[in-house]
Amino acid sequence: MEDTVVRNNKRSSQHEILEVFNRQIGVNSPKKFSRTISASEALVKRIDLAGKLIGHEGCVNTIEFNYCGDHLVSGSDDRRVKFWNVATRSLVCSYASGHVDNIFQARIMPFTDDTKIITSAADGQVRLGQVGENGHVHTKKLGKHHGRVHKLAVEPGSPHIFYSCGEDGLVQHFDLRSNSSAKLFCCSSFSENNHHSSSNSLRLNSIVIDPRNPNYFSIGGSDQYARVYDIRKLQWDQPSSNQDRPVNTFCPKHLIKTHDVSITGMSYSHTSELLVSYNDELIYLFQKDTGLGPDPLSVSNENFEEPRMYSGHRNSMTVKGVSFFGPNSEYVMSGSDCGHIFIWNKKDCKLVRVMEGDRRIVNQVEPHPSIPVLASSGLEKNIKLWVPMSSDNTIPLPHDLQEIMESNKQGREDHSRVTLTPDVIMHVLRLHRRQAMAYIERRHNREDIASDEEDESDAYVLGFADHDGSLEDGNSSECSIV
Repeated sequence: MEDTVVRNNKRSSQHEILEVFNRQIGVNSPKKFSRTISASEALVKRIDLAGKLIGHEGCVNTIEFNYCGDHLVSGSDDRRVKFWNVATRSLVCSYASGHVDNIFQARIMPFTDDTKIITSAADGQVRLGQVGENGHVHTKKLGKHHGRVHKLAVEPGSPHIFYSCGEDGLVQHFDLRSNSSAKLFCCSSFSENNHHSSSNSLRLNSIVIDPRNPNYFSIGGSDQYARVYDIRKLQWDQPSSNQDRPVNTFCPKHLIKTHDVSITGMSYSHTSELLVSYNDELIYLFQKDTGLGPDPLSVSNENFEEPRMYSGHRNSMTVKGVSFFGPNSEYVMSGSDCGHIFIWNKKDCKLVRVMEGDRRIVNQVEPHPSIPVLASSGLEKNIKLWVPMSSDNTIPLPHDLQEIMESNKQGREDHSRVTLTPDVIMHVLRLHRRQAMAYIERRHNREDIASDEEDESDAYVLGFADHDGSLEDGNSSECSIV
């Protein structure tokens, strides 16, 4: 095996030398050379920890680079939004979001000079932070879900349009020019008889927009199907099951008849491939033309094209994201319950790099928009930055990788055999009641914050929430400049 690794490293080095030679004689343009080197597997194998961004007082649930990649925004259980300088690894701005529960998503609206940041949280609110010229940040509520809101999706290239999805099954459309939201539809499960069950709405965890055609967006939640919708076919402010008409659906063949899986994260590639991460299952890559159509229950399993599959990690305890890496989406990345970051080659599904990213769980892995750099966050209170290091040798996979992967696999198999006994159900109900009482207490006393461990176990694992976390429409706070 060591001989194989040596041969592969030598082949990668020879490829890099050839690219440099072609660049010197003018065969490769600077742009093509940069993209080719950035996609080099030898470069990915040199990625290592470069530094940490320290400042949050709770788990960091969301991270995103701005369009240029020189700054990064983050949101945390401490309910604060922080803006960082990536090069100097320093805090530029920090403000109170106005949320009364854990922040799950923070996104920078493009072409706004990084002055508009949208957020969503466990309190069900969708909020806007507007950075003023005087250094103040004014926040206001844009919309509300009945339940937690894990993800927001910004229309590519638009400084105004974005979407939200929540655990109430509702998908909403926002336009910052009108400061209002439009309810599109409530996503419901498929049934054998009428294909949709309006009484059984799904808890939605993820929403993504196709970068090649922003008219299409995909959502995923508490069943096995990734659903694709065409915004042009939806009517505004009529959120009913009649509006819930996907134009396509995706699901691995072996999961079609299962009822105990859910989707936690999705991502589109530059060629409209759809990457889907399942809770306590694996990650799958679907080609655009391999869907099951709008009615997956009527499709025969014959001639079914299986998606590519990426394994080795475990996605069980938290709502994890999944993403592509590389200038042309050459790699797939995910965090894991074992505290590692996994990077696979997209084409052959083989592991390229495995890094220890958290002492407990890695939730988010975010690629830089233009160079081979990434950021990660998890249950620790910091953000880690990863870059290719100037080493002559590539970094090998962990010596105990097989043990790590086997442990993750065993965890998935053990979890699939778990059944809910009456004692377990009663424990869950008691925990739900305690969580509701704790939420009420936090509303009346904003300074009384639960410990990180309580937040981690209650807010992520079980997924109970239907809170009315309403706030006043406006909240002004001063940006803390460091």
